[in-house]
Amino acid sequence: MKKISLFCDGSSLGNPGFGGYCAILRYGDKERVVSGGQMDATNNQMELMAVIKGLEAIKEPCEVSITSDSSYVVKGINEWLVNWVKKDFAKVKNPDLWQYYLKVSKSHKIKAFWVRGHDGHPENERCDQIAKDEATLLKG
Repeated sequence: MKKISLFCDGSSLGNPGFGGYCAILRYGDKERVVSGGQMDATNNQMELMAVIKGLEAIKEPCEVSITSDSSYVVKGINEWLVNWVKKDFAKVKNPDLWQYYLKVSKSHKIKAFWVRGHDGHPENERCDQIAKDEATLLKG
């Protein structure tokens, strides 16, 4: 099983507001950047969308190491999701996105890691800038 590193970040200009996301996928010396934006989005939605769009870009089952500065995403993946599924996402924010995450993640072995945002982590800083750029493009 291939090992992929997925670095991601989301941004919202206003919360909700103009949103942007970015995922950097790395396999060996190959790299791919996936980014986009959405109107009327929250920061948490864009953080999770970055993971989803990154996973969608992977075409075969892989071991995926997700690095994010979002506690919401990292704890959601590593800790909370099991119980959210058991209670059918009752009283969970963004259930549609979490259910879609389950769909795109099911063929992969995933572990999420938290990094402090705006702390010099090169890929996190890059994702942050690209996500903000995507949100800014929507804002016009």
